[in-house]
Amino acid sequence: MCDLYSRGMHGLRQLIVSVGATLAVMLLCACELTGADQAVAPQDPAPMPPTSSSIRTENSTVPTQHTYSRSGFDVTPLSEARVAELATKLTPEAFRVTQGSGTEPAFCGNLVDNKLHGVYCCVVCGLPLFSSESKFNSGTGWPSFFTPVDAAHVSERVDRTHGMERTEINCARCRSHLGHVFSDGPRPTGLRFCLNSAALTFYEKGSPMPIVSQPIKTETAYFAGGCFWGVEHVFQEAPGVITATSGYMQGSVERPTYEQVCTGKTGHAEAVQVIFDPSVISFRQLLEGFFELHDPTQVNRQGPDSGTQYRSGVFCTDAAQLAQAREFIAKLGASTRFSAPIATQVELAKTFYPAEDYHQDYVQNTGRVCHVGNPWPQVLGATK
Repeated sequence: MCDLYSRGMHGLRQLIVSVGATLAVMLLCACELTGADQAVAPQDPAPMPPTSSSIRTENSTVPTQHTYSRSGFDVTPLSEARVAELATKLTPEAFRVTQGSGTEPAFCGNLVDNKLHGVYCCVVCGLPLFSSESKFNSGTGWPSFFTPVDAAHVSERVDRTHGMERTEINCARCRSHLGHVFSDGPRPTGLRFCLNSAALTFYEKGSPMPIVSQPIKTETAYFAGGCFWGVEHVFQEAPGVITATSGYMQGSVERPTYEQVCTGKTGHAEAVQVIFDPSVISFRQLLEGFFELHDPTQVNRQGPDSGTQYRSGVFCTDAAQLAQAREFIAKLGASTRFSAPIATQVELAKTFYPAEDYHQDYVQNTGRVCHVGNPWPQVLGATK
């Protein structure tokens, strides 16, 4: 597994990444404030919480980077102009609350006693924020939840208005004011997200939801190009890629271990599952980047790594991908780019088995780098 890491050490160390977070305990206020003095002075927003696919490309011609949540929503911050446009459609009360950091009077919101099953979305941009599954009766007079549907959908910043310090919560996509979060909630989180009904739109379970409240329609592709640490890392840098996961596929053993795959007896290739947004990056562009990051003429090896698990392959999810990959490789082979025949396997994907945890995000977690640099500025700067 790469000349960067001794083969004798594989499987002996498991990287555990622990992300710590601190939450200030709110002692001065147990609920939202009421009144007409809720317009707050402008504050510098706190950094948006990072998501699994929020990876930036510096100094490139690549289109604007999109940020995705783990639940598959595009949470790229909207421009101020776009937010202002959306806000013109709000009721006066919703505008006061979301755009002026206002608070509705206790027990007056229409969603305080709502007991229907469904999802609570941002009234401005439609991003799903909370679910009925986490709603509870806090007795404060405002809709209360112990967790959002996805941590990346809600951002936080310090609110020092009214002579106290609280944690304000906002929609991560449009930055609209939602309410505050306190540390006096129920298990399992111990948090109470205190919301304004005016900041939310409720959609009952089973009812149609607008496009802006639905996850993006993704596609999946699989690539094998030697050590999956580097292949995974390069695909993670691609705008439009939501997740890139290292794993094993095209073999004959169910749920193989790394040690089994390394024997060469299972037939698996070290591969990377790429889930992507086709409206941002196409399968053809993923192919272009893939053939920039490895040598497809090498057979059952990549650089110093030798064995069938290091073979080059494009494993397709449907006939359309299969046709595109074969056509692309045929044109590549007919060019003068490579002096030897292309050895990349192109076939329909079989079962993909994610690799052990210590293989995931390996380059990011260890700083060890393999494979070439970032091909995406060149690929995405070209005409689709």
